[in-house]
Amino acid sequence: MSNQKQSKNSGKNLFLSYFAGASIIVALLTGIVIYTFIMGDPSNFEGAGLRPEDIVEKGHPKNMLGIIHRGGVIVPLLFAVNITVIIVSIERLITLKSASGKGDGNQFVQNMRSLLAKDNLDGAIAACDKQQGSLAAVVKSGLTRYISVKSNDKLSRDEKKVAIEKELEEATSLELPMLSRNLVVISTCASIGTLVGLIGTVFGMIKAFAALANAGAPDTAALATGISEALINTAFGIIASALAIIAYNYFSNRIDGMTHSMDEAGYSIISNFQATHE
Repeated sequence: MSNQKQSKNSGKNLFLSYFAGASIIVALLTGIVIYTFIMGDPSNFEGAGLRPEDIVEKGHPKNMLGIIHRGGVIVPLLFAVNITVIIVSIERLITLKSASGKGDGNQFVQNMRSLLAKDNLDGAIAACDKQQGSLAAVVKSGLTRYISVKSNDKLSRDEKKVAIEKELEEATSLELPMLSRNLVVISTCASIGTLVGLIGTVFGMIKAFAALANAGAPDTAALATGISEALINTAFGIIASALAIIAYNYFSNRIDGMTHSMDEAGYSIISNFQATHE
């Protein structure tokens, strides 16, 4: 049974690993498409007196899409970071919702305590089958081992207790990696979002001052325009980092809550075993 559970969880983790890589690729391609064809549309720029092929490159932006496009080649990367955070967050929401089961986790733990207090192990297993999810899977593993060692006269009381504890620990260790999978992607986006934005801003500032120097005469309007375009990168980088930090903390808090429920349910099983085998 343990080997089957381990194989099943390994398959889930492999899928989630491929999902993360695919999400990054899709996000990058989407960012390039948005930057090139939506924000780079000639209708977003003033093209009076310019050839059609020069409108996007030399025309003055006439709306926000055109201004964002002026942020340069770093903009698609920032779009990719934002989109990656959104995609992975949606995947984590679906995964954690499934892992939570069909009912309230706290209520499930309370129900387990009530059933264990009545020594109704079969009813507790039936409740696990109804609840489903990672919490129920851990509890069911512990209860199944409880029942198997309960009638085993070859094992001492302490050996039975250790066997149940080991089963609970193994079941928990198999579930936790699936719960926390891909959080590293979100935490990485939180770290690099602002940095990538600042890199784009630095490149934009260098370009703006270089253009001002080549003009030969001070042009405050051109300088202000260049700076505003450069700061677009910082804005998108900060947005990406803020979204990633919020998502990471939210998912970490949910996982901590589920882990606490697993520990609480496991403690209830061990306590019931000790109380009924004194």
